[in-house]
Amino acid sequence: MSHPRNYILNSVERSRPSESNMPAEVLSEDAFQRLISIERKRSERSQRPFVLLLIETGDSLPGGNNGNGRILLDMLTSVQGATRETDVTGWYKTNAVVGMMFREIVLDNNLVLSTILSRIASVLREQLDTEQFNRIKFSFHVFPDNWGSNDPEHPSNPTFYPDLKKREKANRLGRVTKRLVDIVGSISLLVLLSPIVAIIAAGIKLTSRGPVHFQQKRIGEHGMPFTLLKFRTMHLNNDASEHKEYVRQFIAGHAVKHPTNGNGNGHGNNDGIFKLANDPRITPVGSFLRRSSLDELPQLVNVLRGEMSLVGPRPPLPYELEAYAPWHRRRVLEAKPGITGLWQVYGRSRVGFDDMVRLDLRYAQNCSPWLDLKILLQTPRAVFGGNGAC
Repeated sequence: MSHPRNYILNSVERSRPSESNMPAEVLSEDAFQRLISIERKRSERSQRPFVLLLIETGDSLPGGNNGNGRILLDMLTSVQGATRETDVTGWYKTNAVVGMMFREIVLDNNLVLSTILSRIASVLREQLDTEQFNRIKFSFHVFPDNWGSNDPEHPSNPTFYPDLKKREKANRLGRVTKRLVDIVGSISLLVLLSPIVAIIAAGIKLTSRGPVHFQQKRIGEHGMPFTLLKFRTMHLNNDASEHKEYVRQFIAGHAVKHPTNGNGNGHGNNDGIFKLANDPRITPVGSFLRRSSLDELPQLVNVLRGEMSLVGPRPPLPYELEAYAPWHRRRVLEAKPGITGLWQVYGRSRVGFDDMVRLDLRYAQNCSPWLDLKILLQTPRAVFGGNGAC
């Protein structure tokens, strides 16, 4: 089987004959971005990092935005001479941003990155005059990245996901349709269910001290945080440490299923659920609301605001995201979070975390109005059946 890089190169050469003046080793924008996606998925599984260096040229060089200028091509050729055979050079943005991918790198400290930058800068100084060189911008991006380490409000690095941007643009009509359905659906349900909402609010207020609603920070699409609304199902001033520990075990695949029929110990029990058993934080009314999923009704307001959709992956808590493996993060990158989804109707708390993520990714890759309709129609059966609820 041929190497992916060679395969892409051959495909580009066959499909883009007009770029015959491009050095053979410089990938086109489509090919380079496609390779970023492939390398990202490999790194997600292997945990072996790669480095992406972006060199922004813009219109600072002759031909920068108007074709393949000779100086720019000579620069690319020279830069390749300073890299290894396993490294890849291509257009991250045609004639404006050059990308260099360094694979199989051990990143024990910043010495490796500074050495790479020093070598590249030295070569460019020989090709460009001082003014041209000073207008070039360099930026390093390391994958897997440490989400939220630099900016908690923008935890993900969009540089590594050009394929998702293209998919969103290609499916613009589908996204607009989905948003319209969310607006109409959330308004209709809020009006239709208003008597039930009033009864639930009264029940919470009369049986426990505290507000009717509960606000909680969750992680939404592209890793952006938002405030999720729920009916309060717990006592005030509760300790979340036990839940945090159970979530970490669940994500790591070490959590034990709790039986729903009172028999067995949860090991190997297909009837068990992955939920914290006998959680003392939950009120009696809250227990009913959780089993029936009625505690989720206020999230229709989140849908109306555009923070959530009627259908999509469940939004994680920040401490859940901290325990994610890199490939788990794709569930919050590839789709807007929703009130219901494939996990709710096909698995819910009866499946492990990895299987839940796979269901979310399957939804993101096959999202369509018809799939959303199918999930919405199956949700009442899953809710009233209490399948996997707690």
